[in-house]
Amino acid sequence: MYVATVPNRGSPPVILLRESYRKDGKVKTRTLKNLSDWPAERIDLLRAVLRGDQLVPAGEGVAIEQALPHGHVVAALETARRIGFDRVLPRQGPQRRRDLALALVIARLLEPAAKLATARALDPATASHSLGTVLGLGRVAAKEIYGALDWLGRHQSRIEAALARRHLAADTLVLYDLTSTYLEGRCCPLAQYGSSRDHRNDRRQIVFGVLCNHQGCPVAVEVFAGNTADPSTLKGQIDKLKHRFHLDRVVLVGDRGMITQARLREDLIPAGLDWITALRAPAAQALAAVDGPLQPSLFDERDLAEITSPDYPGERLVVCRNPLLAAERARKRNELLDATEAELARIQQRVRRSRNRLTGSAAIGQAVGAVLGRRKMAKHFRLSITDNELAFARDAVAIAAEARLDGDLCVAHQPLTRPTRRRRHGARL
Repeated sequence: MYVATVPNRGSPPVILLRESYRKDGKVKTRTLKNLSDWPAERIDLLRAVLRGDQLVPAGEGVAIEQALPHGHVVAALETARRIGFDRVLPRQGPQRRRDLALALVIARLLEPAAKLATARALDPATASHSLGTVLGLGRVAAKEIYGALDWLGRHQSRIEAALARRHLAADTLVLYDLTSTYLEGRCCPLAQYGSSRDHRNDRRQIVFGVLCNHQGCPVAVEVFAGNTADPSTLKGQIDKLKHRFHLDRVVLVGDRGMITQARLREDLIPAGLDWITALRAPAAQALAAVDGPLQPSLFDERDLAEITSPDYPGERLVVCRNPLLAAERARKRNELLDATEAELARIQQRVRRSRNRLTGSAAIGQAVGAVLGRRKMAKHFRLSITDNELAFARDAVAIAAEARLDGDLCVAHQPLTRPTRRRRHGARL
């Protein structure tokens, strides 16, 4: 007995269950059943039975020992290889160390965790995804992870130089900014108390700065002590661009807290680099004076304009205004004014009540200062404090003056020492 497949010209073949037998010394066949309407899986099963294969019920005889998530691993790993990330890693050292470095980066994308947890996620005995298996890492110890980090640290300058050759070129924009992160331990020599961007002034922190190309692709990173001021890091980045990356004609873009007048005078201008940054609020207010070049009428028809000022000779000033942000800032300012006024009213009641009064200009001033300092609203109130009285009122003139600069009204300035680049960077700015 067997299953036969009989061609049927232009139609699907006919599947027949047939039997062979002898008659008068000759071998003949007869059809027992037409199986053409059976599903293919059922026909294959019948063929296995006729062959004498040993069949077991589904689920018996097969044991799933490990099933690891795999799709996101393939997506991240193939993306890294397509952009040539693995080719940026140094060739020096054993291949396993390069694989571990690549695994650290991919694992950081898939499951950000501590290095000890990452080692466990890569080890086949405790794996949480298939990355270690795909890269053929086998057993992974935590000390290997730290060793790979030390190896990357020793080759950091070489890796950054390769990234600079790939993503930076002369006559281009270079973006630079810093951030910080706080620490829980005590052994990091760079951990210091400083201005915390995480609002954790009770913890030591480190500061790190990143150089990017005009598309935001990171090229170089540097770590600083937690009490390092932003402007003091700028000179090192200028030296890095000129001497390590050999870029003489770039435009460095940084925020107003970093590219200060002192840094322009002492670092950027002597290095011959151009820059784009934003003016601080007092400088913008000076331009927005009654007879200044920055007037609200500039934004009647557009939200971007170019102005000039004798205070900034040879520099291009670009001003912009965001009306949606202007409305949002006005709303927040009104909320802060209302909250501050309510707290001042409570202090005023403490001064005027008959029992347990708050007396003395020093004590009253200390309570008022705490309220105004917490919300930074001192410039918007006019106060009168005596030993037995507190009077306050909103300063409408100061509030209106600040409202004129609402909408993230930014005054960005760029030198015009090389007019050939004026057209190139105008649209990006």
